[in-house]
Amino acid sequence: MAPRYIPIHLRHAAGPSVEGFALLSGIEAAIRGLMISVMPLVVYDALGDARAESQLYFFVGCGSLVTGLMVPWLTRFVPRRWMYTLGTLFYMIGMSLAISGGPTAIGLALLMTAFGTVTCFVCLNAYVLDYVPRLDLGRCQSKQMLYAATSWTLGPVMGVWLRSLWAPAPFVGGLIGAVVLLTTFWILRLGNGKEISRAKGPAPNPVAYLGRFLTQPRLVLGWSFAVIRSCGWWVYVVYLPIFCVQSGLGGDLGGMALSLSNGFLYITPLMLRLVQRATVRRAVRAAFLGCGTLFCLAALASPVPWATVVLTAMASGFLVLLDVSAGLPFLMAVKPSERTEMAAIYSSFRDVSGILTPGAAWLVLMIAPLPGIFAAAGVALLSASALAGRLHPRLGVARPSHGAPVAGE
Repeated sequence: MAPRYIPIHLRHAAGPSVEGFALLSGIEAAIRGLMISVMPLVVYDALGDARAESQLYFFVGCGSLVTGLMVPWLTRFVPRRWMYTLGTLFYMIGMSLAISGGPTAIGLALLMTAFGTVTCFVCLNAYVLDYVPRLDLGRCQSKQMLYAATSWTLGPVMGVWLRSLWAPAPFVGGLIGAVVLLTTFWILRLGNGKEISRAKGPAPNPVAYLGRFLTQPRLVLGWSFAVIRSCGWWVYVVYLPIFCVQSGLGGDLGGMALSLSNGFLYITPLMLRLVQRATVRRAVRAAFLGCGTLFCLAALASPVPWATVVLTAMASGFLVLLDVSAGLPFLMAVKPSERTEMAAIYSSFRDVSGILTPGAAWLVLMIAPLPGIFAAAGVALLSASALAGRLHPRLGVARPSHGAPVAGE
């Protein structure tokens, strides 16, 4: 067929866009939203002990961390589009194992879904860093969260409700979501991303680019904010439902609280405007301060369980603000030649927090009741607020001369 007879939208496919990345984030959020309130309860039912659950999450976090660090190295041999495809297949395997049931299958399902999350996250962040200008990174993150808002708001309560009807139902929904995610990814035709320069030597191993990361203080500081923010979410997502069960409020309340909290995602565009007006440093410091204070108050209010639930739900609003702002110090400091490698480093915040949080909870539960975990999280968040004072005062503010964002010094 002559080229002139081919429809123009097929001859000139649209390039990757912020909307396309946001769509992928929204679909993946539907999978994780169904799992986020169900999986802690399923694991708790299978193991029957919060300390044993912390141990399982600790080891799963270790495995996920290694996987995330290996993804950039593997993309030197496996095209990025196939790595993203592998991530969706991990989701499918995890959902299938969870449907089969049993303590061993549930543990493996948790591991597979963690592999799926980190693989898709590394690849998606590499695509974003390839195709989205630095000045638009905040808008991209805000739009990703806006597209995911419905999934994160309805997913947790929907997962609990489906589980009450039929135990495997949430995992069947997650399996369907993984198929939709894979199909959408291939329809968008993201390819393998941009190639800055062809490698002239052997592919660097994970330790090599980890060393480059450690020599850049701005990246280390930005990554630390992402880790501490993620630890706050871990405490809220995993240990609040367990607290509700132990306090006699029921496991469903944790899922409902999470759904209500995720309603804050709908106002992320307003949060982004606030960040832009107040500067990244002020927004990050204030968000960590508010969240840490509320977590500490929640621990003190634990004799009144409803008060703890309300205070942690209020703290989640500040966590959403951190989702908008706390990743910007890292993303704005990444060198173009290190996009894929540093995307993997950045994504490791999930796995490191997935190791630190259950590991710390494991230790806390040896000497204190479960509300002690809220107190420990509060102290960490308050420490991050103090640490944020080291950020450049005008980070993310466009310079009048050429419109580029200040990336710090």
